[in-house]
Amino acid sequence: MTVFSAMAEPGRGTDHKSRYIEAVALGLTLLLTVFLFKFYPETDKWPTEWVVPFREWVTSAFAWFATFAKPATRAIAWFITQPLALVEAMLYRGLPAWGWHPLPWTAVVAGTTILGHWIGGRRLALFSGLSCFYLAIFGLWPDAMQTLAIVIVTVPLAAALGLALGIWATRNPSVERKLNTMFDVMQATPHMAYLVPVIILFGFGQVPALLATLIFAMPPMARCTILGIRTVPSEILEAGRMSGCTPSQLLWKVELPASQQTLLLGLNQVVMQTLAMAVIASLVGASGLGQKLLFSLQQLQVGKAVEQGIAITLIAIVLDLMTQAFMHRTPPRFPEGASSLRRHRHLATFIVATMIAIIVALMVPALAVFPKEFMWSFAGPINDGVRWVSKNLFSTIKPVRDWITIWLLLPMRDFYLWLPWPVVLGVPALIGLKLGGPRLALVPVVLFGFLMLAGFWTPLIFTIYLVTACTVLCILIGVPVGIWASRSARVARVVMAICDTLQTFPSFIYLIPVIMLFQTSDLSNVIAMLFYATVPAIRYTYLGMKRVPQTVLEASTASGATRSQNLWKVELPIAFPEIMLGINQTIMFALAMVAITALIGSRDLGQEIYKALPGADTGRGLLAGLGIAFIGITADRLIGAWAKRRKAELGLM
Repeated sequence: MTVFSAMAEPGRGTDHKSRYIEAVALGLTLLLTVFLFKFYPETDKWPTEWVVPFREWVTSAFAWFATFAKPATRAIAWFITQPLALVEAMLYRGLPAWGWHPLPWTAVVAGTTILGHWIGGRRLALFSGLSCFYLAIFGLWPDAMQTLAIVIVTVPLAAALGLALGIWATRNPSVERKLNTMFDVMQATPHMAYLVPVIILFGFGQVPALLATLIFAMPPMARCTILGIRTVPSEILEAGRMSGCTPSQLLWKVELPASQQTLLLGLNQVVMQTLAMAVIASLVGASGLGQKLLFSLQQLQVGKAVEQGIAITLIAIVLDLMTQAFMHRTPPRFPEGASSLRRHRHLATFIVATMIAIIVALMVPALAVFPKEFMWSFAGPINDGVRWVSKNLFSTIKPVRDWITIWLLLPMRDFYLWLPWPVVLGVPALIGLKLGGPRLALVPVVLFGFLMLAGFWTPLIFTIYLVTACTVLCILIGVPVGIWASRSARVARVVMAICDTLQTFPSFIYLIPVIMLFQTSDLSNVIAMLFYATVPAIRYTYLGMKRVPQTVLEASTASGATRSQNLWKVELPIAFPEIMLGINQTIMFALAMVAITALIGSRDLGQEIYKALPGADTGRGLLAGLGIAFIGITADRLIGAWAKRRKAELGLM
């Protein structure tokens, strides 16, 4: 049954009326239940005597394991340290004992420009070279090279590990099921939660930062490997078998080459996840731009934070553009008998440029280390601008901030805190029961119940409150913008370019304008999350609207439907599953930002992770991270079941 025919079905009005009566009855029953629970103190707030000391158990277990596994952790740390030390020596540290200097900044700028030209042509070469020059001219070169060293070492390791796990999963369905479950939890767990157990095992510094980054960045590569191999056309596989390929030859010469584009997409995601995590890893002592940015934010040095934030963003954009350009790169064709120098002219140019830069830098020190007297900074004017905003505009912004906080956010927070705990468990369970049966109903009961047993009642409620507020705003902004973009190709180009830019920014960056304009408050947290989480709502709404069959629209218009009726009764119902998928991703993005916004103050699960880092309280940090993942998993399962049900009702399955 199509949407158009479903609209015209005679019994539709009666069906809507019965659903309305059912919803009203359910709401009244729920309200009555809430007031009944209020008469019993045990059902109001989770009793402290019911808390199980999971946190202490996990912390003790990790402390014991760290002592037991010390030889293994030392071996892993040594293995990781070798390539990291080599890259650090090459980029910024050098080898003073041997009298070797790091590569001059001119060599790195030239090398980046040549690499950009080889991958994507002149535009990418120019942008890459200027971005690299920005790092030098603003005095951020050593910090940027420290961050880049972690990225250079982590990306190949994460890509290789993800590729191996993905191949293994395609050969063993049981392994694939277990890995998919593990990846669901890993990708729903916020970045910072990875840092806590790594501290216990490896302490503070570059090595634990690299390991946490490696673990976080690996799942996208594994997932893309599984997807790529699973989607190789059967006729290609059959042709490989008929040619006499062994299973190993079929993998390396048929399956992996045929899934190259998907694998390169996985590599792109690994690069972006690595950079995002390398910045956050500054919380465990990793040197680099992330550490500088964190210090600037803590000291409210907004000008410096903007300079450092732009540097991180430029690195992210360059790496993203390079990996995407490599995905679509067509290898050049050379005439038969072409010389090796012609075939590898970019490599030859890079070697010659590097040698010249090293030799000239020995004679001209300014070409080895950028002179301080030539460095620029716009931190002063930005700080002046912030002071001007605080002096002249904050008196206007503050009443708006306070009004939204007092009349909208705080009532929502107090309402959530007022709800008895059986209702917090029962409402998602009832939704799950209606959408997917008893098995789905158990998901929120088990996951949220565990968090309450672990003593995270208040942080759980605060997290749900912040994510709900953010999601509502994202829907109110993202869905209309997505619809608007679907109506105009020109608008779509601008909107999608903005979305690409927002997704490229590392999550730390969103804290800077928030602190400048709103200082620290619940509204600041919600707005920082909003910047990051609105993108999926826009993208998936746009995608859903563009996928509406033109024939259905023409039939609706021929029946006399106005443009508004087409939107509300045809397009939005058909696009509903994609819109719900976008809302699902919006919730995931908002949860990912919860741990980041903890840096500017909150009482949610993200703050629990942040508090666990200095004291290496593994149980507190790890369970809080899992708590954020549990909220994401619950939302994902419920929204997925709802979208699936709507597809079936609309005859789209």
